[in-house]
Amino acid sequence: MRLVFMGTPDFAVPSLQALLDAGHEIAAVYTQPDKPQGRKQILTAPPVKELALRHGIPVYQPGTLKSEEEQARLRGLAPEAIIVAAYGKLLPRAVLEIPPRGCINVHGSLLPRWRGAAPIQWAVIAGDPVAGVTTMQMAEGLDTGDMLLKYETPIGARETAGELFDRLAAAGAALLVETLAQLDTIVPQPQEEAQSCYAHMLDKQMAVIDWSKSAREIDCLIRGLNPWPVALTTLDGARLKVFAAEVVSGSGAAGAVLESDPKKGLLVACGTGALRLCEIQRVGGKRMRDTDFLRGHSVEKQTVLGE
Repeated sequence: MRLVFMGTPDFAVPSLQALLDAGHEIAAVYTQPDKPQGRKQILTAPPVKELALRHGIPVYQPGTLKSEEEQARLRGLAPEAIIVAAYGKLLPRAVLEIPPRGCINVHGSLLPRWRGAAPIQWAVIAGDPVAGVTTMQMAEGLDTGDMLLKYETPIGARETAGELFDRLAAAGAALLVETLAQLDTIVPQPQEEAQSCYAHMLDKQMAVIDWSKSAREIDCLIRGLNPWPVALTTLDGARLKVFAAEVVSGSGAAGAVLESDPKKGLLVACGTGALRLCEIQRVGGKRMRDTDFLRGHSVEKQTVLGE
């Protein structure tokens, strides 16, 4: 099938590769403009662009798809369908109406739950038992189109958002190829609005740990914010990133250190239960296990984190 592919981050790369492997003709790739990244603000191409260029596929990076010029170029490409995977822009009605087979989106959640920008992270943060991928026929709203196929998988008890992201990116690619193969026979299913919720973009403000919450809630937050922006607290006034934790038994004042031992680790009381902070990083220091951290740093019991 002759396709135009629209995608930007790592999540979209397996989908583009799977389409190429399945023998589909990719007329062009649309992706977000190159952006400065890192401390040195080096102009960096999106991962999808890098893959497209390796395969000699034309790449377009318009700031908007609302202009008549951009829409004319899309029509000139004559795609049978447009495939969208984490592109980062809403498609206007005029674009949705260009391909005769429609615009098909690969979304990293079990729609209608977790529409929006960060569905995988929010599934972990919310403590959902399962996550998944949905392919859908795109409509004008944000992830509101009729659903085509779904893939569902349990979220591991210790799984981070980053680990789940990689699994679902691969699963989404396979689901996309299956969707295109069955496109003539799939009966689209409308979404139930009453079951919908939105996964807004992550930001650094939400990374600050509220120790009055339960150990399970905080553990889900820590896993959901790994690898970015990473859960954060303070220890003796210095910022402390928490990459991994483990729910343990214990009680005390919220945020108080219950155990600080190079052999037993760093245990902190929560609103309900307690957490062992298994992997941490002090500002200016290295990321390390709590036991290694405590060999070089003395932390008094009853020290309160977050103050």
